[in-house]
Amino acid sequence: MATMKSLIGLINKIQRACTVLGDHGGEGMSLWEALPTVAVVGGQSSGKSSVLESVVGRDFLPRGSGIVTRRPLVLQLHKTEDGTTEYAEFLHAPRKKFTDFAAVRKEIEDETDRMTGKSKAISNIPIQLSIYSPNVVNLTLIDLPGLTKVAVEGQPESIVADIENMVRSYVEKPNCIILAISPANQDIATSDAIKLAKEVDPTGERTFGVATKLDIMDKGTDCLDVLEGRAYRLQHPWVGIVNRSQADINKRVDMIAARRKEREYFETSPEYGHLASRMGSEYLAKLLSQHLETVIRQKIPSIVALINKSIDEINAELDRIGRPIAVDSGAQLYTILELCRAFDRVFKEHLDGGRPGGDRIYGVFDHQLPAALKKLPFDRHLSTKNVQKVVSEADGYQPHLIAPEQGYRRLIDGSISYFKGPAEATVDAVHFVLKELVRKSISETEELKRFPTLASDIAAAANEALERFRDESRKTVLRLVDMESSYLTVEFFRKLHLEPEKEKPNPRNAPQPNADIYSDSHFRKIGSNVSAYINMVCDTLRISLPKAVVYCQVREAKRSLLNFFYAQVGRKEKEKLGGMLDEDPQLMERRGTLAKRLELYKQARDDIDAVAWK
Repeated sequence: MATMKSLIGLINKIQRACTVLGDHGGEGMSLWEALPTVAVVGGQSSGKSSVLESVVGRDFLPRGSGIVTRRPLVLQLHKTEDGTTEYAEFLHAPRKKFTDFAAVRKEIEDETDRMTGKSKAISNIPIQLSIYSPNVVNLTLIDLPGLTKVAVEGQPESIVADIENMVRSYVEKPNCIILAISPANQDIATSDAIKLAKEVDPTGERTFGVATKLDIMDKGTDCLDVLEGRAYRLQHPWVGIVNRSQADINKRVDMIAARRKEREYFETSPEYGHLASRMGSEYLAKLLSQHLETVIRQKIPSIVALINKSIDEINAELDRIGRPIAVDSGAQLYTILELCRAFDRVFKEHLDGGRPGGDRIYGVFDHQLPAALKKLPFDRHLSTKNVQKVVSEADGYQPHLIAPEQGYRRLIDGSISYFKGPAEATVDAVHFVLKELVRKSISETEELKRFPTLASDIAAAANEALERFRDESRKTVLRLVDMESSYLTVEFFRKLHLEPEKEKPNPRNAPQPNADIYSDSHFRKIGSNVSAYINMVCDTLRISLPKAVVYCQVREAKRSLLNFFYAQVGRKEKEKLGGMLDEDPQLMERRGTLAKRLELYKQARDDIDAVAWK
């Protein structure tokens, strides 16, 4: 089975690593919260600092009036071999060893001011201090700001509630052992520490009571009712402490001598002599160390379970946001091409129906194009008045002899030219849909979200390709319209002119028609013939224009949307490839944090495996 030293040392190591990563408890569930700790709680002037210094055997804590402890102090005690030099280390200054404990006090003050300023404000970010000494037991204590009832000058009005909330955030955790410090010369019922402990630990299962200042109680009074559990019963025994007097503090009396003096007090006391073996700071330290070791051993399975769960969650998030990219150009090029293919797959799914959006292209052909064709101004262009005007202008000074062929051609050419507008509008509408699908595909490609620069480059390249496809499509649809003008369907007009001759043959002696004597009915007939022909052309274009647009734009977008981009990327140098894979700084910071946390949890798991079951 693991030794006390190895188990508590293991927890100390994990706590230090948590603190480096910003996981310092007091703010929701974390690995820190799963680690058993001992929180020292007491009101101002309860003797809390004296208890801690007695446990350590050194005078090292800041002293003064008002709130002296303004940040949690995580105090990790490491027992060393007899005869070794005592020293202290701060987590924020890991390469510096303090052998002068007056310098330790100064460093605590300076580090507190660094976070809170010279004001009397508080901060929940802890200071981590490790002390290595042959005069301590293996133990970790968290010294919390003293509970107070009134804000003093220079403090915000909320300081009373702020301190209580901070202390409560530690002691309400089920893995926290509460060391409740109460002065014996005050009524235990009014103790701030006991009151808070009772609220968060009503059964007293996690609370150790400490009565201080036993030696300065009024004559004729004692603290036996408290120490023997009659005044307020806890599941763990009360421990009495004799603090150093102010005179001893001023004279800088050695802490080891103070411990000896404390032992002598209990051994010779008529009131407490029968409890002497269970009183004093040395007994308190051993009691807490043994209990902490027991709790750690009990909590190891749940700690391991939390670590394993956290590792799985971190790996899942790293998979979601993406693992780090290799730095060599070959790997970078491969990554870029894979990301391009991922985008291309999403884009094709939109076009082919796997994702919504592609149906809007069919909507252009089925609704927008027919509606545009219906709105063309053929009625105005082929009105009787305009037909007469066009035919007369086409005849010039020599009226036509049989049929106004030039007039027909001009009317047909003019009508067909109207089809260019809907043809180009169809090209632009499909282009707009394709651009929107590119935008949606970029945003829906999960792999691209971590590379905003590459996503922007892909979007720009895709849109450039769509512009080229649109230009080619516009040329093609305009050619289709021009083709209808360049060669008319002769059979259509031959049938129109043969049918009237069969139905209404001219009498032999009837006068030949002349352009300037044609009646309105004749011009209406010409307009009707041209309208019929244009309707035929309209039906043809209604079918052929979508084919051309799909061939030139949609088909090419599916086949070669990023071909030009691939060629450009293949010619880029390593530095430019790396620039394309620039990530969102917040995402990079998040991945770095996750990677460090993952390393912490894996190391913690390995350490527990190596220590816990020895």
